[in-house]
Amino acid sequence: MKVVILAGGLGSRLAEETSVRPKPLVEVGDKPIIWHIMSIYAHHGLNDFIICAGYKGYMLKEYFANLALHHSDITVDLGRNSIEYHGGSAPNWRVTVIDTGINTLTGGRIKRIRKYLRDDEPFCLTYGDGVADIDITAEIAFHRSHGLDGTVCAVLPPGRFGALEMSGDLVSNFAEKVRGDGQRINGGFLVLQPSIIDHIEGDETVLETGPLEKLVRLGQLAAFRHDGFWRPMDTLRERTELDDLWRSGKAPWKVWA
Repeated sequence: MKVVILAGGLGSRLAEETSVRPKPLVEVGDKPIIWHIMSIYAHHGLNDFIICAGYKGYMLKEYFANLALHHSDITVDLGRNSIEYHGGSAPNWRVTVIDTGINTLTGGRIKRIRKYLRDDEPFCLTYGDGVADIDITAEIAFHRSHGLDGTVCAVLPPGRFGALEMSGDLVSNFAEKVRGDGQRINGGFLVLQPSIIDHIEGDETVLETGPLEKLVRLGQLAAFRHDGFWRPMDTLRERTELDDLWRSGKAPWKVWA
């Protein structure tokens, strides 16, 4: 099964980082966040990736073209124009990077990579800026058991502000980082049938407000509930939080050995 990663947006809310690189290459720890995302899928046996590039997409191509270089010690023989790799641990991934346009919207990016998908097999889809400890294997089984066109991972967003509990004029409790208001949101990590592309008109189609809403009206979109860890990386604060978790050795999304 192929894994499609949307990695072409401008990432304007993280402009401190994305002015010089595409958002999926912003590092958490010493690895780009897209590496973390791909490692989650690879842990579940999915290692055939299609990257929908756009903004500064050439940097994604360069990163994956030199992935072994990034993960190994090397000896460069300038006279022979050769490189010898030592102790390499580059992942066993197959990565296809496709330029889907700088201004193309999420649905349009998927339509542009249609020829790289199999007609008889669903594909996984996620965004290049969020991590979770989601059980991908269980989600795929859930999708197959329902026999619908799409499955979305329904998550509870983390609270962004502390909340005060009050008794009269006195504060009775101060709860930090209250987890949302009970409403679930699309956390990415979708499983879709290729037929969803029939609902995408072109580059200006937004996946979330076009094809997915149509699947809802048709009763063809299931919700796989994920109550574990989930975090996007939309702001510098969120990037710092993820980086701190990784460096502490307590990153919940690190499900691989």
